[in-house]
Amino acid sequence: MLIDGLPDARLVGEGLAIVLFQLRGEQMTKDELMYGLIGKLEAPEDKRDALVEILKENQFSLPGCVSYVVAADVDDPNCVWITEVWASEDDHKASLQLPSVQSAISRARPLIVGMTRIAETRPT
Repeated sequence: MLIDGLPDARLVGEGLAIVLFQLRGEQMTKDELMYGLIGKLEAPEDKRDALVEILKENQFSLPGCVSYVVAADVDDPNCVWITEVWASEDDHKASLQLPSVQSAISRARPLIVGMTRIAETRPT
C-alpha cells in the first residue's frame, strides 16, 4: 500500500518484524501470527457501489490492519469480496469496537442481502 508514493510504515514495520522473526528460526505463537479473513457480501441490485464506498472508508486507518481489500466481482454485479490481513486476531476484534467501524457497519447493513465467510486464514 502506498501513501503519498511511499510504503505505509505499518506494513513495512510489521512485515519486517515477521521476516526477522522467521529468519532467526523462532516459532511464532498463535497470538503472534497474523490473522486473515476472506468474505463475500451480496448487495441489492444497483446498490453495490454504495456498499463498496462505505466499506472503503476506514481501510487505511485501522490499527493493526496490514491489508484490507474491497473488490467488486467481475461476473456478479451485486457481489463484493473483502480480503483482510491483520497483525493479530485481537487487532481484528478490537477494530470492530471502533466508533468509525460501528458507524460503517450500521450504514452498510441495509445494503447487504447476503454474507458468506469464505475462509479464515493465517497469512505468512
